[in-house]
Amino acid sequence: MAGETILVVDDGRENREFIAEYILEPNGYEYLMAKDGKEALEIAFSRRPELILLDYQMPRMNGVEMLRAMQEHNINIPVILMTFYGSEEIAVEVYRLGVRDYVKKPFSIEEMLMVIERSLSDVRLRKEKDALTERLIQSNRELQLRLQELNVLYSVGKSVTSLTDIDQVLPRIVDAAVKVTNAEEGFLYLLTKDTLTCRAQKRHNQARAIPVDAPVNDPLAMHSINQRQAIIVTPDPSQGRGPLSVACAPLILRNEVIGALGVANLSSSSHAFSKHDSALLSALTDYAAIAIDNKRNLEAFQQTNEREKSKIRTTFGRFVPPTVVDQVLDHPEALQLGGTRQEVTILFADLRGYTAYSENLPPEKVVEMLNDYLSLAANVILTYGGTLDKYLGDGLMGLFNAPHAQDDHVLHAVEAAVTLHQAAHQLAEQRGEDLAFSVGISVGEAVVGYIGTDQAMNYTAIGDVVNLTKRLQEAAKAGQTLVDDLVIQRLGGAAQTNALGELKLKGRRQTVHVHEVSAIAAR
Repeated sequence: MAGETILVVDDGRENREFIAEYILEPNGYEYLMAKDGKEALEIAFSRRPELILLDYQMPRMNGVEMLRAMQEHNINIPVILMTFYGSEEIAVEVYRLGVRDYVKKPFSIEEMLMVIERSLSDVRLRKEKDALTERLIQSNRELQLRLQELNVLYSVGKSVTSLTDIDQVLPRIVDAAVKVTNAEEGFLYLLTKDTLTCRAQKRHNQARAIPVDAPVNDPLAMHSINQRQAIIVTPDPSQGRGPLSVACAPLILRNEVIGALGVANLSSSSHAFSKHDSALLSALTDYAAIAIDNKRNLEAFQQTNEREKSKIRTTFGRFVPPTVVDQVLDHPEALQLGGTRQEVTILFADLRGYTAYSENLPPEKVVEMLNDYLSLAANVILTYGGTLDKYLGDGLMGLFNAPHAQDDHVLHAVEAAVTLHQAAHQLAEQRGEDLAFSVGISVGEAVVGYIGTDQAMNYTAIGDVVNLTKRLQEAAKAGQTLVDDLVIQRLGGAAQTNALGELKLKGRRQTVHVHEVSAIAAR
């Protein structure tokens, strides 16, 4: 990369011409010349070269004096000092004054060229940085403008989509279109079997758009619909009376054109619409399509409400007891964030050997295998009256004694674990796999209820007993169920157990006395 302008400052004409003819010109550099520091300082002020080759000894103003003057006048141009008198004292002095490099006279072409390239590389990097910074600043300005427009569209869309009455929604959309495009009039048409019906309109003498239900013949809107794209028309005033400018965009819902949204300017003082206006118009058509789709979906939902309830019962009945599903469907007002403190038994189960086994299987086989084992575990938990809390990758969490009270809920959880091991062993033998569940069970108080946000919530339990149970499961081997002392006390001899002693569980300060459950005692 060359083309930079270099100022050569030397009181010797031969030296200046040598540098220009044999070093700068052959390598594509532009050059300026000065015979002393004063002349060079004026050129540096007016022309701002990228680099200065500065002689040390000169009349009127020598190199050091010029460097000091440049510092005083804030001229930040890299300098290469040329001198016969190279010494450590000179080097320290000139470097303090901002010299980037220096060469001793006499110098070779290659030596000088190497020093020039080394100094200009910093200049080039700085220029690139400045250019990138300027582009970044400009991009940020444009981004701020776009964000402001998006905020306007978002606020408009939020108010529009919150309404369910179509006679309120469509006029709001027309008002929004008129506002963001600074138009005088607006309209919204819906298409039914090649016939346009105006459903909302704002005239130039109206403060706000009003609902309408009247057929219209608008060739421009039909053209936008047929072309499936936004269009702008600015008629020639010499052709007669008419709008100054019209913009129109199709309403597209699931790849089907259902209407058109348009704006118009009539007066001579108004502006012609731009491509950016048509883009904003197209953005609003999405809100219109969503609002219309919401209306259709609401009507469809109202017609099929009972059928959907049946589907919900069937689907969620596979995860939680039917009583929970009925409670939510019959009393949706009870589905609120919050919970109650109560005793629960927690069961965690995780499929051991899954990761290694699935490494060489195609994804479809992995999903099939995982579904078989997790479905088995879920069915076992539901069979013993538990509630399936959540799936955790290749494991799951179950609750007992919630949401409804269960007698002997600790025993039910242990029975579920024993049954799960037996059923998983049979399934693994049938499939020819070396897979088994590790299980942890604990009992204690927790806050049980709907946890999350208004938009997404789960029925779950929160408390230390949950953390303890998970750690017990993590410590359990394949085919093993681990419990703590409290579970053993509550079982009261109803299960065959083996004390394993004190165990340090991950994330817990105190050790836990752990027991292994091998079977349910004969009754």
